[in-house]
Amino acid sequence: MKKKITIIFLLINLIIGYFAFNLQPTKIDYNLSEEKVEFLVPNNFPKPIYDFKGNLLTPTGFKLGRLLFYDRQLSLDQSISCGSCHQSSSAFSNFNRPVSRGVKGCAGNRNAPGLFNLAWQRGYMWDGRIDQFDLSSHNAIINPCEMANDFDHISARLQAIKVYPVLFKKAFGDSTIKSKYILNALTQFMAMLVSANSKYDKYIRKEPGGNFNDEEQEGYILFRQKCKSCHQEPLFTDRTYRNNGLDVRSLDKGRDSLTRTATDVGKFRVPSLRNLEVTAPYMHDGRFATLNEVLAHYDHGVQPNPNLDPELKSNARLGISLSFKEQNKILAFLKTLTDKNFINDIRFQTP
Repeated sequence: MKKKITIIFLLINLIIGYFAFNLQPTKIDYNLSEEKVEFLVPNNFPKPIYDFKGNLLTPTGFKLGRLLFYDRQLSLDQSISCGSCHQSSSAFSNFNRPVSRGVKGCAGNRNAPGLFNLAWQRGYMWDGRIDQFDLSSHNAIINPCEMANDFDHISARLQAIKVYPVLFKKAFGDSTIKSKYILNALTQFMAMLVSANSKYDKYIRKEPGGNFNDEEQEGYILFRQKCKSCHQEPLFTDRTYRNNGLDVRSLDKGRDSLTRTATDVGKFRVPSLRNLEVTAPYMHDGRFATLNEVLAHYDHGVQPNPNLDPELKSNARLGISLSFKEQNKILAFLKTLTDKNFINDIRFQTP
């Protein structure tokens, strides 16, 4: 009996601790010093798609965006921030969670993707329903299962916090906080999340630290033979939307939710493979816990979905033929895409 009471007591304390953490106001340093910021295009990258002319990157704008990204004031009940589901240590994905939880513990239906190299994207969200970088944060803020807030409420709340009108005035020349300024500041912060300093990048640029071992080199060759049609270098995505045969019948409409086209049902944005080592679980719904499961899927788990991508139904078989040894070699190569400098960059962490 005493043992049962002890267990119940511990469970109660765990529950109280969870809600105490999630419902407390964010403790961030509003007096964070400004840093010099400059958007640099890596030597092995193409020209970015995002045009900064409409949202000039400034030290104050970046600082403001960083504060907003980690401030729980943006959520209705002040329980979560952008950084709650996009963690810097996981390349801004939600590590080890198939789907994220929003206000009041509401579970979404899609996995939170990593956030990096966003200035090179053409579409945002898994289905690409947002085609403007400046609006990419909008859905998370107003979605009833994420932050569940509205911009009038947020603007009024931030206006009452002494530091914010000053920062908005300095960043945008106006102390009256508006939704456009909030989104632009968040974009300035996220635009700086450039991941281009992995072992692979050093290999391509012939820099110190870029020497592949035999397994990584063989894995790279295999990758180029079997995976590059969808995951094109250097971004490791071709920025298209494809159905990769997860199910015979797709329960999530995917791209069709925007296009209303039957052939788009179950198609999702081809994600970048950069930083895969730290962004588990995988796929739009987080169904695969490990990269081994992902590679096994492509070898023998692809389902005959009516919208299955042609790349996965060639040579009279479904999927991509990968022996166990080949999978291990490809996995070794994929780990060279982990950018530790990016993951540990203090400029992007909680202020």
